Amino acid sequence: MLEGKKLGVIGVGKLGEALISGLLKQGGVKKSDITGSVHHEASLVRIKDRLGIEATLDNKKLARESDIIILAVKPQNMDLVLKDIHAELRKDQLIISVAASVTTKFVEDRIPQEIPVVRAMPNTPAVMNAGMTGLSAGSHADAAHKSMAEKIFKSVGETVYVDESLMDGVTALSASGPAYLYVVIESLAEAGVKLGISREVSTLLAAQTMYGAARMVLESKAHPALLKDMVTTPAGCTIDGLMELEEGKLRVTLIKAVVKAAERARELVNNQNSSGK
Repeated sequence: MLEGKKLGVIGVGKLGEALISGLLKQGGVKKSDITGSVHHEASLVRIKDRLGIEATLDNKKLARESDIIILAVKPQNMDLVLKDIHAELRKDQLIISVAASVTTKFVEDRIPQEIPVVRAMPNTPAVMNAGMTGLSAGSHADAAHKSMAEKIFKSVGETVYVDESLMDGVTALSASGPAYLYVVIESLAEAGVKLGISREVSTLLAAQTMYGAARMVLESKAHPALLKDMVTTPAGCTIDGLMELEEGKLRVTLIKAVVKAAERARELVNNQNSSGK
């Protein structure tokens, strides 16, 4: 699907590096087919040494020579980048934006008409090829464009297409989610330390337990509540621990955290649209 396509990544930071590495390993893309751009000349050496691809400071040249353009820039820089490459774009290209809170309409309003756009919201575990990416298609993206975008992000983890109205929720749940789970891991590890286990061993116990529980959910396809019940034996110790979690309102606190983050993502969208008018 991506064979023979020229890919250009504007803004090769950590996420851009992760995507390129994943594509080279899993996506069947050749180094000669990928070009990355950076803002500072010192970063050119970094890209060439780490990834072995062509690197440039010239976004216009990259846009002109690419079939698929991945915009991996900060949201506040998106308007400027789109103005820079606007004249180089063609209808037979695909633009993928990974900038948080930037809508497909925001991009479409700043490029020539009918160029397909796909919005992607990956999370940081993509750097470990364990990412989760939410995708939504713009008004001109067809099934082939959606498949190409999916192929790119499948190289660094799992993907799901959602209506763009749900992307703030995706941002709050899976993009911000690792931060919440790091707090859970840290807290479990602290409990281990409280009980006399070394911090190193406690962190391993907590992190591997979360990893294993996540795999159980993903691979068994069972509802998390059912898996929870499998661990909870009558009059055992787990039920006492669960009672403490309920009393501490962990469940509702996590729900409220995701809802609050989604509200903030929505504010960022509105601010972005206002600043671009």
